This record gives sequence, C-alpha cells and structure tokens, in this order.
Amino acid sequence: MKPIIKNIILNALEKAHKAELLPSSHFTEIIIEEPKAESHGDFSTNIAMTMASVQKMSPKKIAEAILSSIDDPDNIIKDTQIAGPGFINFFINTKAWYPSLAKIFAQDTRFGSENIGKGKKIQVEFVSANPTGPLHVGHGRGAAVGDAVARILSFTGYNVEKEYYVNDSGRQIKTLGTSVFLRYKSILGVDDPFPDDCYQGEYITDIAKNIHSDKKDALLKIDENTAVSYCSKIAAEKILTGIKKDLNSFDVIFDNWFSEQSLFDSNIVKKTIDEFKEQKIIYEKDGALWFKTSDFGDEKDRVVVRNNGITTYFASDIAYHREKFLRGYDEIIDVWGADHHGYINRIKASIEASGTSEKKFHVILIQLVNLLRNGKQVAMSTRSGQFISLKDVIDEVGKDAARFIFLSRHYESPLDFDLEVAKKKTNDNPVYYVQYVHARISSILRKAEETGKIDFSTFDNNISDLLLNEIEEIRLIKALSFYPDTVKTSALQKEPHKITFYLMNLASLFHSYYNKHKVLTDDPKIMQSRLYLVTAVLKTIRNGLTLLGISAPKAM
Repeated sequence: MKPIIKNIILNALEKAHKAELLPSSHFTEIIIEEPKAESHGDFSTNIAMTMASVQKMSPKKIAEAILSSIDDPDNIIKDTQIAGPGFINFFINTKAWYPSLAKIFAQDTRFGSENIGKGKKIQVEFVSANPTGPLHVGHGRGAAVGDAVARILSFTGYNVEKEYYVNDSGRQIKTLGTSVFLRYKSILGVDDPFPDDCYQGEYITDIAKNIHSDKKDALLKIDENTAVSYCSKIAAEKILTGIKKDLNSFDVIFDNWFSEQSLFDSNIVKKTIDEFKEQKIIYEKDGALWFKTSDFGDEKDRVVVRNNGITTYFASDIAYHREKFLRGYDEIIDVWGADHHGYINRIKASIEASGTSEKKFHVILIQLVNLLRNGKQVAMSTRSGQFISLKDVIDEVGKDAARFIFLSRHYESPLDFDLEVAKKKTNDNPVYYVQYVHARISSILRKAEETGKIDFSTFDNNISDLLLNEIEEIRLIKALSFYPDTVKTSALQKEPHKITFYLMNLASLFHSYYNKHKVLTDDPKIMQSRLYLVTAVLKTIRNGLTLLGISAPKAM
C-alpha cells in the first residue's frame, strides 16, 4: 500500500506543478509512515514540510496543492486531512486493503520475501565458542541470532553460508588439556595442585575418566607435554561433538566448521604474516612483530607475534578473515559477544590492509543473558563450571521457547530469561502467545473442513466480495500488509527481533479479534470471509516463525 500512496502523491506533485500550483519541479524524497494514532489515518507524510524551503510556500499551502491535484481512479483513498504544521493524513477505503490478503494466498510460504539480495554471497559466522566446555545460555542467544539473521537474509535473496570457527589452537586449548590431565592424574592417586585458571567443571572429570578407562596409566609413562597435548586433542574433540549435538537440537545447522589449527597446518598464518612484512604493514619492534593497524583506523598498532615467537590470536584472525574474502564472499558477518567490542577496529584494519573494504565486514554484538528462575538470578561462572548449559535450557523449556525468548529483544540489549516463564502454557510466555494463534486457527480450519464449509473460490475471482468491515478485521489486514516491509527492514538492518515484535503484535490483534467475533457463523458469506482472513493470519504467523527457526504447531 505504501508504494501506491507514494505514487499517488508523486503524480499529484507533478500535476500541481504543471497547473502552476507549485512553482518548482524539484521534489524531495517522499516518506510514508503509519501514524501511531488511528485518528490520524492509515498513512501520513511530511512531504509538504520538507518541500517548503524549495517551493518558498507554507507547508499548508503545499499540502492543499497536493490534495487538490490527487487522482485516485481505483478509489484507494477514503479521506484526507491536513494536520498540524502540514502533515497530510490518508484514510484508506476498506476494500482497498483486500488485495493484500490475495497476495498472501498467492505467495503462500514465500509471502514476505523480496529479492533484495540478488544472489549476493554472504557468510555468517557465529557461536564459534572455544571447544573448552559445553555451550551456555550466552552462546544460545548468539546461536539464535546468527541463525535467524542467516535465515532472513536467505529468504530475501542472499546466497548465505553459515560457519562455525573452531578455536582449536592456542593457550586455552592447552589449558583444557592441562585441566583434563590433572584430573586424570588425580584418578591415579597423583594429586598435583589444580590451578585456578584451569577448567573445573564436572565435564573435565568425566573426560579424564574416559581417558583413564582407555589408557589406564599409560599417560604417566610418557613426556608430560605429550600427555597434555593428547588430553587437549581428546577433550576438544569430545566437547566439539557435544557442541554439534546441542546445536543440532537447537535447529542450528552449519554449512562449514572451520578449524583455527588448519590455518597453521596449511601455513596460511605464516604466509599472511610474510606477505604483510614484505608490504611493510607488519614490522619488528622489541623482538616482536607488530601490525600497523593504526594506519588503517585502529587506535594503536597490535602485536601479531610475541617476542617469544608465539603468535597472538590476532594473527590467526587476520589470516582467517583474509581467507574468508579469498573464498569470494561479498560480505561477511561475525556474531560476537559484547565483550569483544574493542576488537572490531583491529579486524577492520586488517581487512583494509588486505585490500578489501571494511564496509564488507559487519559485526553483530550480543549482550549478556541474565538467567532467572521465578524472577531470581541464577548464579553462573563458566570457569568454575557452575553454569546452566544450553542443553539444560533446551531440555527444560524446549527449543522453540528458548529461541523465541533469545530473539525477543534487540541483541544489543541485555536479556532477562526466566526459565519458569518460558515453561508456562499461558499468554505470559511470548512463544506460547504466538504459537497458540497458529494452533487456534488450525483448529478452526479443521472444524470448517469437517463440515465442508471452506470455499475460497469466490475470492479467487473477485477479492472485493469479501465481507470484512469490522474495525478489528481491518486492523488485522493492515498488519498483514505490513509484513513484507518488516521482513525487508529486518534483513537490511540484520535485526531478527523486528519479526518477533511483529508476530507479538499480530498475535495480539488476532486475540482481540477472536475474543470479539465468531469466525464460524451462520452467515455463509461472512464465515467464508473470516475464514479467508484467519487463514492469511495463519500463513503469516507460520512464515514469521519459520524465519526465526521456530515451529508453527497445529495443536497445543
């Protein structure tokens, strides 16, 4: 509807200029908005105010010129008004909304899609937790956001690949091996001190028991560094297997699992450092190698190889992001925890230094999740192993509730996740509130089908035959017509919570409608019209939930 109103205004402006009601033919961009108050109409524009300086006229005079020049052969506009300093409000005829319902039926599962991506190749890298322990709820939020962003982008015409970067190299993996080896020694009666920086969760002891069961005391008879390396390898593999299983149960499937260690095994890190040294972008100082990130917008230069010859994480990240673009992606999106905010500029600098525009690199920062139970915070510490894992959350509240709640707020805002609320079968639980609409409409349609009373053929031929005049019906149709814009905005801004908000609002409108009006009535024409309307709601709810990776149940 917005493009139609915009076109009507544009034609009116050109007509007004030809009639010399407007002196200038220069028109600024026409912005159409939905007023918050229904009394202000269905749509509103401030075009008269933005044109005032160019036309050298008062906004009200410009608004009058526009309205007097409007042609509306399809009878879209019911009424107009000039409000305040020069806003133009449009009230739309009821029947003008009906074609948006036909569009939903015609497009079905593709309703809401628009090919804005045009095949652009995008990689979304997310979760990428170190394989040093099970995924926790913070990782769950990142998984839900990354996966939903990928789904939405794919739905809108982008060629999307999802990747998990496995941090299977470096200090933390060695610490993991040390932690397991110390627990292994303890099983054999060798009680060495257990450092505070080691991983202390019960899963470490379980892995140590498995190694002991397989190797008995063999690791005590070999070089300790070799034993620790073996424990690191076995532990990382076992933990990564668990991570993959947890993500599968969360309906998060990656196209690629990329090993950090492979960057070293294939000499990509060394080759990258050598090339940047030749270009004088990496230089030596105090026995270490430094990257000239300050030349590319970072606040200072960064160490890539320490004076002891050990590479930093930044060295791996330079090589990894460079390698990503060599794979031909037009844009890469990284989903990180909010504590990595300071890391953005140095990665951007490394991308610019590699000859790629940093504008092709986008970071989504995920804020913390406050896990609650009956309103009281659940204490967690990943280092001590005292935390509720993502698996625990999925087992307790289910995949759908977890995903919906993770996506219920903008990812840049902290999130309160109450486990007890997520389990409720009431309207207090947001996912239940939305899914119940789909289940309720499915039930209505089953009853109608059982009596053979569904017949939409009339509306296929003439959508104006619909009898939908109640204010709650018009509100529903208007909301449905706004869904494609919501999806498009969500894709362009990479913000899946916009769809969550939309679904909550649509569910609210349906509940208000259903509580006031009967769908299966004695009047066959009214009943068919209402069945047509609620079926459109069902299809849209299903489509929106699918983009969020959430099921649309037919019964609850």
